[in-house]
Amino acid sequence: MANIISDETIEYVGILAKLELSEEEKQQAKKDMGSILDYIDKLNELDTAGAEPMSHVFPVNNVFREDVVVNGDDRENMLKNAPEQKDGAYKVPKTVEN
Repeated sequence: MANIISDETIEYVGILAKLELSEEEKQQAKKDMGSILDYIDKLNELDTAGAEPMSHVFPVNNVFREDVVVNGDDRENMLKNAPEQKDGAYKVPKTVEN
């Protein structure tokens, strides 16, 4: 294990995470953090010279569709259900006082 995690580091991480760890939990956390850092070191050994940086694993394409009107102007049928209408629109009670 090339990366040695100190007791102070475990204490500091515990404070940041607002955790109260027992001695057994601290030892386990120290072991787990060491394993994580070893894995990161292993990833750093990979040759990434030809790899292009990316923000997503899969290619991101524009997912928007064209805005196409499918039902057209059906104002008369919509206004049939209105309790009141005025000038081709729904008439609603006034909600804001001047």
